[in-house]
Amino acid sequence: MNLREQHFEKLNSPDKKVRLKALGELKLLCDTKALDTPITGNNVNNHIHTTFSFSPYSPTKAVFCSWISCLATTGIMDHDSVGGAEEFIEAGKIINMPVTVGFEIRCSMKGTPFEGKRINNPDQDSVAYMAMHGIPHQMLGEAEKFLAPYREKRNVRNWKMVDRLNANLKPYELGLDFNTDVLPFSQYSNGGSVTERHILYALAAKLADREMPRHFLLGMFKTQLVEQFYVDADEELPHITEFVALAEKLGAIPAYAYLGDVDVSVTGDKKAQTFEDSYLDELVKYLVKIGIKGVTYMPARNCDEQLSRIKKLCEANSLLQISGEDINSPLQKFICDKIETPEFRHLIDTSWALIGHELAASKDIKDGMFSKAVVKKTPDLGERIEYFAALAKEKYSKKRKVQ
Repeated sequence: MNLREQHFEKLNSPDKKVRLKALGELKLLCDTKALDTPITGNNVNNHIHTTFSFSPYSPTKAVFCSWISCLATTGIMDHDSVGGAEEFIEAGKIINMPVTVGFEIRCSMKGTPFEGKRINNPDQDSVAYMAMHGIPHQMLGEAEKFLAPYREKRNVRNWKMVDRLNANLKPYELGLDFNTDVLPFSQYSNGGSVTERHILYALAAKLADREMPRHFLLGMFKTQLVEQFYVDADEELPHITEFVALAEKLGAIPAYAYLGDVDVSVTGDKKAQTFEDSYLDELVKYLVKIGIKGVTYMPARNCDEQLSRIKKLCEANSLLQISGEDINSPLQKFICDKIETPEFRHLIDTSWALIGHELAASKDIKDGMFSKAVVKKTPDLGERIEYFAALAKEKYSKKRKVQ
């Protein structure tokens, strides 16, 4: 085993100190020319899941993989959790990589014009996936206070889903215990969330002796099995207006996660299904009205027609466009080739602006990109993007070659 492999294995150690130390040692090996230093490219990704929701990557390993993938910036985005955010920030400091922190959460759309509609959640109507981007670092504790009760309520539902799944598995002499089979695959005791993927991965682990890779089984289960044991979420869902109010309190950027109708699933875990495309104009108008400031989308997941439409809607409604390739599987690439094409290079600028926002707001939330004072001073979103992107590049270009 060579030097890189020895330290690489430690990046997913159960001990956070060991993980961060291993990253520091890898950085030192690069600084002393014992290993080649990754060349910083232009690509960006602001939607990387870690072991604090569901992913094969610890926060430290996620930053390392972003680094060796030559990303210019990287961002953590766990479900219902900011438990890995501080480690992600520290890992970024070790290798001098610009990072941004946030979380993803499902919100109730009851009482809105979209109640009863399939929005961007494959499993449940009247529910929307939302992303909280650019959380000022001094506000992470407040974010955790908000999220912790929802994780507890989600686990009540997780128990019910395990029971329902066991009823389906009984004829095959299979079954799961939530405490001993599911929880060990999570970071719940450290502030992480437990999702349907954890339940399915625990089942895949039971079947691992059949020589089928667990992540292959997980993708198959996610597509075919979830609907057989899924229990609708309710109390674990904040209302979308609560989400917006939290963003204002935190000084963060609330964003809608655009999915779009699915024909063939790029990530392999979604079946063909229609979502928000048939009423997207009305949805965006409503989101702007209640205070949503951005839209996050995956250029690799949607067709050109969908991407052109969401881009134009964002431009017409002054919504920040955020690039996020939803990373939660070892089968996925951290980079998206489309981002470096002329049509989507603006997503590089907005990612740098997101970094600049987080730097400024982490000193004073009144200096964030969407604070009332900053918007009043610079009402044009394009000018704000330019200002905050320059702020971030100035900080990091001193030690990194930023294109």
